[in-house]
Amino acid sequence: MSNFVSLIRASTLSDAAEYAYASAVDPSARLIFPAGACPLNDDGTTAAIGDYAGQAAKCVDNLRIALAEAGAELSDVASTRVLVASTSQADLVTAWEVVRDAFGDHDVPSTLLGVTVLGYDHQLVEIEAVAAVAPGA
Repeated sequence: MSNFVSLIRASTLSDAAEYAYASAVDPSARLIFPAGACPLNDDGTTAAIGDYAGQAAKCVDNLRIALAEAGAELSDVASTRVLVASTSQADLVTAWEVVRDAFGDHDVPSTLLGVTVLGYDHQLVEIEAVAAVAPGA
């Protein structure tokens, strides 16, 4: 668990949401703003074509790598936005479940959005995140 990100629960809001309702970042932290994590393989091809769960998993893997390069990990994330190219709520939930499970107990505030299209051929999922780490990390 991050020493710089505090998850905030709202006891008067519904517990149906599978995440904290807010987070706070210690003012001494260094913020990290990775690019949107896409479901791209090392060779630039899109992974798991047609598979929302598979693409979400690849996005999480790529997010982990980008965060590690910046000195962070998933437990340092303060918020996420999960973009899913679909008009079907079931597709959004499929992608969300993968992301939620990857974060485990560090259930950061998140927004789940259905969008019309994403930037790469056959891309169905993208994850945006903000993380916070120690100033020297």
